[in-house]
Amino acid sequence: MNISAWSIKRPIPTIVLFLVLTFAGLTAFGQLGIDDTPNIDVPVVQITVTQPGAGPNELESQVTRKVEDAVVGLGDIDDLVSTVNEGVSTTTINFELGVDSEAKTNEVRNAISQIRQELPQDINEPIVQKLEFAGGAIATYVVRSDQRSVEELSELVDREIAGALLEVSGVAQVSRSGGLDREVRIQLDPLRLKALGITATQVNDRIRGLNADFSGGRTEAAGSEKTLRTLGSARSVDDLRNYRIPLPGGGDVPLSNLGEVIDGFADSRESSIFITREGTENVVAFSILRSPGSTLVSVEEGVAAAVEKLDTETLPEDLEFDRIFTLATDIRESYQASIDALIFGCILTTLTVGLFLKDWRATLITGLALPLSIIPTFLVMKGLDYTLNGMSCLALSLAVGNLVDDAICMIENIDTHLRMGKRPYQAALDAAREIGLAVIATTATIVAVFLPVAFMGGVPGQFFRPFGVTVAVATMFSTLVAITITPMLSAYLLKSKIDLTANTGDDSEHTPYSQASQPGIYRGALNWALRNRITTLLIAVAFFIGSLQLVPLIPKGLFVSGDRGVSTISVELRPVRPWRKPRPFAIG
Repeated sequence: MNISAWSIKRPIPTIVLFLVLTFAGLTAFGQLGIDDTPNIDVPVVQITVTQPGAGPNELESQVTRKVEDAVVGLGDIDDLVSTVNEGVSTTTINFELGVDSEAKTNEVRNAISQIRQELPQDINEPIVQKLEFAGGAIATYVVRSDQRSVEELSELVDREIAGALLEVSGVAQVSRSGGLDREVRIQLDPLRLKALGITATQVNDRIRGLNADFSGGRTEAAGSEKTLRTLGSARSVDDLRNYRIPLPGGGDVPLSNLGEVIDGFADSRESSIFITREGTENVVAFSILRSPGSTLVSVEEGVAAAVEKLDTETLPEDLEFDRIFTLATDIRESYQASIDALIFGCILTTLTVGLFLKDWRATLITGLALPLSIIPTFLVMKGLDYTLNGMSCLALSLAVGNLVDDAICMIENIDTHLRMGKRPYQAALDAAREIGLAVIATTATIVAVFLPVAFMGGVPGQFFRPFGVTVAVATMFSTLVAITITPMLSAYLLKSKIDLTANTGDDSEHTPYSQASQPGIYRGALNWALRNRITTLLIAVAFFIGSLQLVPLIPKGLFVSGDRGVSTISVELRPVRPWRKPRPFAIG
């Protein structure tokens, strides 16, 4: 091969090339994120419409069917499912895999905006969002204090803790569990309403109109056109108390004259309990959800650092944080186990090669093929925005056996030429010329097997894409090492296997290095197989058929069910309320 001859004759550029690739690969390795699965894009869009107080039948006819009619005409829809509960209508659209999920989300958003005027005016603004596969909480913390109430803890989580954690890169949402939501409750006095000749519905409409912002048109100022907006919401609870309510008979009265305006908290619908050896206590929990494209371990580490800073520097000393759940620990342990297996496999592979070659120089040259093939692969992985996850680490571990194949073939052929009495320099040139094309053909075969995995369809295809690409890239780097570094190092590091004590003046008369005898066990098994061809074929067929019988016993599924050491208990109780007198009308 001309490339091999060039690398043998010009070793400096070859060494510099792989030094650059190694440095760039190590740099990229430090920048790769650690995750459990590859980042995949499943085009699922969800439309949520809420209408407080509306029943399921009303929502289905006035909201859900209109939403479905608006989006059903969009192309590439694989499945459309709607769920209607009291006050909430949810429509989930599954698009065909491979479409641009961002573009489809915008199409759905535009379709909903076009029918907004046809929907009931008292609904909350429809929410159109793309569902991410990497959803779910990555970590959960609880906040507790022996000096503060649950209401105070809830306010602290909503205002200070959530704001600080949302500044961490990759955090998409901080979801609070337990605690109480702040609520301004207006309890109207029925007798007062009757005396003034106004109904609770009329008061409710006036308050609803107060808490709404509208466009105020346009005006010209300083030679340019400005957009005006009318802000009607109350700035404080006192402003709400003093808000004037027009009366049907003329005049107006402040809202506080019609009832009581209470700045408090909503009724408790869920609670978080922290169990210790001393007993139980009510706490407030919050969970961290990461944004699409972020790596789980990096986000969790950033959140842990932010929580530590809040605990030690920002928040009062009576607050205590306890992390009760995180996915990062299992992922870090799995990643470390994969890296350890990769390093251990490289060491065993090198020792096995040394056991058969019985030459430490040839073993060293062959062993260098592993790091010089794996490390530059990290550079390609970084360029393709891959992460160090289960699939990519599996690919690297699987490729270890393939990465030394080309180098072994090259070094073995060079050793054969050395046994012919040639000098290492000439032996490397002749051996590379003979076997270079076979090495490339071997690589092409492996790439042809694994690279099509990257083009597999469906959700499994998105998981296996990093696997196929990583194996193919690492194998191609191993071929580059085998046809450049391996013959170059062999030409300058290997020793001649000629009897240098003989001085005949003719290399052809030098005594060749005696070949090692073949292992006796293998020779005996090979001779037996050649003498008993039919029996050997029958044994092979029996093993093949027996293996096929075991296929139905292998579990099927995209993921292996693992044990994360986390138990979740969900208990739903029937609502039980003590008897009490009906309270006055309430507008919340």
